[in-house]
Amino acid sequence: MKGLARLGFGGAAAVALTGCLDLAGMPGGTVGGGAATPPAPLGVFGPGYPNPGDPCRRAGETAFTNQFLDDAADLVACPPGTDPGLFAATFSARQMAQLDGWTVFSVPRR
Repeated sequence: MKGLARLGFGGAAAVALTGCLDLAGMPGGTVGGGAATPPAPLGVFGPGYPNPGDPCRRAGETAFTNQFLDDAADLVACPPGTDPGLFAATFSARQMAQLDGWTVFSVPRR
C-alpha cells in the first residue's frame, strides 16, 4: 500500500481499485486476522460469490432472509469491510440489510 501512496493513491482509492480489478481482493475477507464468521441468521452457503474463494457468500432462506428473497435474484452476504457501493455497482445489486457487520445484497440474475 505504501507504494500506491507514493503514486498519489489514497488508501480508500487503492482498495476500491483493487476491488474493481479482482473481486477476490475485496476487503473484508478477514476480521482481526481471522476468518470472518457469518451470523447464523444469514444461512450462508457455497464456496464464495461470485467465484470460489471470494469473501462474499450466497445467503439461504431463513427467518431473517426470507423477506429479501426474490426468484429472479441471488441473495448474497458480504463480510464486514466490504465496500457496499463497489459491490452494488459491480453486480447491479441492491443493498437489502446489515446484520452484525455483514451486508446483504439482492443480485439480479442476468
